[in-house]
Amino acid sequence: MLSRLFAPKATVSAHCDLPCGVYDPAQARIEAESVKAVQEKYQANEDADFRARALVIKEQRAEMAKHHVSVLWSDYFKAPHFEKYPQLHQLVNDTLKALSAAKASNDPATGQKALDLIKEIDEIFWATKQA
Repeated sequence: MLSRLFAPKATVSAHCDLPCGVYDPAQARIEAESVKAVQEKYQANEDADFRARALVIKEQRAEMAKHHVSVLWSDYFKAPHFEKYPQLHQLVNDTLKALSAAKASNDPATGQKALDLIKEIDEIFWATKQA
């Protein structure tokens, strides 16, 4: 009897615990911009303490950017997107690898490469939002 009383009245499905529908590659871009900016500041500063803090911040921001790209790939993009943009799987993979490279490097060129790839994801994302 109690199980019927507390049984759900409707069945729903969602991609996550809270179906917010709020996705935006800008989150990944902002974190990747921080990575590149920290890499530039690292290069411009010889202070060992500053550089140590910069490394920690850069690595955290790169991980956050990877997280945001991964969420887009796993939660936002669906089969019809991958059919229309067959390069999307490889693009996401390349972006995640570029962010890993930026995380491991102090060369701002690696941060820029990640930003360039995120821009491509952004273009596809907004094209799918228009559809």
